[in-house]
Amino acid sequence: MAREIKKSNPNLISLIYNLRKQSYEEGVAIWKDVAIKLEKPTRNHAEVSIEHINKHTEEGESVVVPGKVLSDGKLDHKVTVAALGFSKNAEAKIVNAGSEAISIAELAERNPKGSNVKIML
Repeated sequence: MAREIKKSNPNLISLIYNLRKQSYEEGVAIWKDVAIKLEKPTRNHAEVSIEHINKHTEEGESVVVPGKVLSDGKLDHKVTVAALGFSKNAEAKIVNAGSEAISIAELAERNPKGSNVKIML
């Protein structure tokens, strides 16, 4: 039996549905885990700073944040950051560091198997 999604944002509902579908089709759990985290109340979504991403990643890695990326700190290596949202300053800092700031849906499309992707909370 499918879980009832109690969200009102149609884009978020669509993202959760597509992540669950992709997880089932590809046989990988990472997208299902991200969908479960996004189903939680908005006040429980992750808020991750750039400093946290910088500290826990290495050059060339991909990171998914089921929430918002905040601009505290600096990024000194290239990573791909996918998130539900970015503060304006955070997105600018990521791009200025030569990294990518993309949506979760775009990362799931680029990397359907979810290989070498970290979930940051």
